[in-house]
Amino acid sequence: MKLEIGSKAPAFTLTSDDGSPVSLADFTGRKALLYFYPAALTPGCTKQACDFRDNLEMFDSADYVIVGISPDKQAKLVKFRETETLPFTLLSDPDHAVMEAYGAWGHKQLYGKTVTGVIRSTIVVGPTGLVEVAQYNVRATGHVAKLMRDLSLS
Repeated sequence: MKLEIGSKAPAFTLTSDDGSPVSLADFTGRKALLYFYPAALTPGCTKQACDFRDNLEMFDSADYVIVGISPDKQAKLVKFRETETLPFTLLSDPDHAVMEAYGAWGHKQLYGKTVTGVIRSTIVVGPTGLVEVAQYNVRATGHVAKLMRDLSLS
């Protein structure tokens, strides 16, 4: 089920790439930009992560904290962070419970076939825990630039 703007964002706690627990509540008072991606170290996901990395200053200056969430295990997230020098938190959701709660897991079209998996999505949770932006089926390439325009950051 996709989240609606103005709805309460589902609470969660997941393990980060450094092994520490990270909860949505950790970002209370800030804008949490949660982006859900299928797999670390793949071309599209790398492009998207690097676009967030390369524009981090713009997001930081507007008080957004960026968090990437994928079903990857912690070890793969560590390699992804190190390989691409990613300065933001990556979270592991191997049972995809958080993705399901955020509407980022389900049926999608992949090379003409219907499959079940991660729906590339971006959710912005405002300082009080309400959904401010909910974008589903976004493209890896060009998404960050479009998001920055949508958020009036560019």
